[in-house]
Amino acid sequence: MIIKDKVIISSSSPRIKAGQKQELDVAFYLRRAFKDHDQVFVFNDIKLTYNNETAQIDHLIVHTFGFILIESKSITGEVTVNKYEEWSRSYNGKWSGMASPIKQVELQKDLLKKILRDHDSELLNKVLGIEKLQKGFGGRQWEHICAISSNAIINRDDAPKPIAKKLVKSEFIVETVIKMMNLSSSKPNPFTFFKVGSMPWFNEDEIIKICDFILKKSTAAEKVPEEQLLEAIESPPTKIDTDVVTKVDSKENAVLKLKCKKCNTQDSLEPCWGKYGYYVKCSFCSINTPMKTPCTSCNSKKTKVNKKREIYTLTCQDCESSSQLIYNDGALCEK
Repeated sequence: MIIKDKVIISSSSPRIKAGQKQELDVAFYLRRAFKDHDQVFVFNDIKLTYNNETAQIDHLIVHTFGFILIESKSITGEVTVNKYEEWSRSYNGKWSGMASPIKQVELQKDLLKKILRDHDSELLNKVLGIEKLQKGFGGRQWEHICAISSNAIINRDDAPKPIAKKLVKSEFIVETVIKMMNLSSSKPNPFTFFKVGSMPWFNEDEIIKICDFILKKSTAAEKVPEEQLLEAIESPPTKIDTDVVTKVDSKENAVLKLKCKKCNTQDSLEPCWGKYGYYVKCSFCSINTPMKTPCTSCNSKKTKVNKKREIYTLTCQDCESSSQLIYNDGALCEK
């Protein structure tokens, strides 16, 4: 069952857009698998506060035997984890270090534990009605994993095995979660709570109280309507938009704002010149997009790009119309 949807935030930042898209992809897979499941409860995008500490949890699964936290990480290129659990990533052909998402989600898990343990008497029943024997959150399943973009290359050859197993591409997230939960079709036997080596479990009443408690404690933004979420996450992640310009109204001259042909961003473009003429390079996804486009007035393909200082102009040889090409600030790099 889906308890809370991902909150969609309007932003022009390519990094925020990419991170949000990754979270939406994971939320989509979780929804498809567990929306009708009566033992699995999914929270997307929650923010919890405890003793002036804050945990921003991308995805939280509450199930019969415990909890699974998922950190979504958008990575374009390659990511490597060494034997010391140190992370590095390639971006624009360059390598740099990055914070460990595994350590990040571990901190989130620890904070969630503290919050729930402080309220165990409210959320959990006594053991078989014995007043002095209070159930707790110890011994429960507490798992955490990192869901990485499907188009990323993960190099985990040198990573410690426990860490390597926690790195999962988005399309395999459901399979991994199901194995972790190890849920059976039948309800747990209440007497297994006393058996040595058995895993304690939550009954239906406890599950309802836990989920209601977490939902009330979450301080994230208001819930987005379900149809809006589905519309966002069912769009193909790597859709190519061949329309690489946006026409902007101008009283004097036509103005065309360039955008990346792959990710559609308009704010991370660097003008360049190469073998095939002028183009812009997206600093976010590293894709090259030609400045030369069909004429927006007559749709003719006979156009030419000219540069004067830092001004680029698209001129049509058929209708002789011209438009100024706009991109974010950046210097021309000759290649």
